Amino acid sequence: MKRRFLFIAVIILLAASRTQSQEKELGVTFDLTYLSKWLSKGVEAYGSHGALFKSIDLDFWGTGFGFEVIHRNAIGSGYVDMQRFDFRPYYKGTVFEDTPYMMNFNLGTEYEYYPGLDRKRAYTTWEWIFAFSWPNILPQGFTPSYIAHYEYAAGENYTKQSGADIPPGGVHRFILGYDLKALENAEPLRLSGELAYTDGLGGAEHDWSYATFGISTKLKITDNITFLPGVYYQISMEDSVCDHNVAYTGLSLKYKF
Repeated sequence: MKRRFLFIAVIILLAASRTQSQEKELGVTFDLTYLSKWLSKGVEAYGSHGALFKSIDLDFWGTGFGFEVIHRNAIGSGYVDMQRFDFRPYYKGTVFEDTPYMMNFNLGTEYEYYPGLDRKRAYTTWEWIFAFSWPNILPQGFTPSYIAHYEYAAGENYTKQSGADIPPGGVHRFILGYDLKALENAEPLRLSGELAYTDGLGGAEHDWSYATFGISTKLKITDNITFLPGVYYQISMEDSVCDHNVAYTGLSLKYKF
């Protein structure tokens, strides 16, 4: 029922945005991302294995409404049934433009579906994601961000009795990025730090759970193709989320038209 409502809501939003923005084009972005390890809100989702994400992101004629579909799978054996599809409608925009308090936001919900498992035994969930950033509030180059996640079972019968243990909960992520201009006429290096508070998600303790530090950049290959490499290090502070520190790399290739 919830998926049906989600589909109807997306169609209504699509129709409304199309009517208001006839002169703008539909934006489409394909993304292929490799991670040497997938840290999902601090948790090693595929253990010691890497992960591959494939996604398509639709921007509905510049209205702010969009819809993204992501397929995630492990690179290696043992996690075949844990491949996952995410279906995410969202709305993004900017408020208080041309002021020190300018804020970018992205508000969305996500249905997480595991096709290899029975729905009532899978970790099938709804997740709400609220992301905000303030690019002008700090000295030039620094951008603070905040991302809130709240996740819960996707159906009333998805309980421990049916084999799916999905305690509801959230994660609060506080991020600070800095664009370091290392070379003239080159893309800056993005230095990032993140501190997260896990609020009971998946049965974890309510506590500060991890800090992640990273360095990444963006390399424009053509007008439509961008390559984004990065390296990261997670300091784990709560054993119920992850009981050891983790270093990992990310390589992303985006094609936009």
